Amino acid sequence: MENNQHVLDTVQIQKIIPHRYPMLLVDRILDYQPGEYAIGRKNVSINEEFFQGHFPGNPVMPGALIVEALAQTGAIALLTLPEFQGKTAYFGGLKRVKFRQMVRPGDSLRLEVKLDKLRGNIGVGKAKAYVDEQVACSGELTFAIQ
Repeated sequence: MENNQHVLDTVQIQKIIPHRYPMLLVDRILDYQPGEYAIGRKNVSINEEFFQGHFPGNPVMPGALIVEALAQTGAIALLTLPEFQGKTAYFGGLKRVKFRQMVRPGDSLRLEVKLDKLRGNIGVGKAKAYVDEQVACSGELTFAIQ
């Protein structure tokens, strides 16, 4: 699925979305098609600041940050469209978000967002985060582009 024409590193990602350390939660985009989908990767490291308090002795990536990583991946799919370049995608809503597996240091999250609807400045997409081949999180994300 990885196509070198559609791979983005962190420097390229930061030219598309405004997130920076410690809130940039996508390390690489493995593939994307503007307005259709994006597939990203987040390498989860014990060095992440949130593991200091979530939870000492039992490090688990917070679910809210998994959803944020999915949203950043979906924003790449939206903000690579010519009409949205240079804009910011915000959360417009979350539906049916489920957490199925804990994400721990050493895991590599594969983040997949497929956009289903795009009307005006609103986009809706189905999102899934995987650890190996197991779904860790899934849900529907709504984006508002400003």
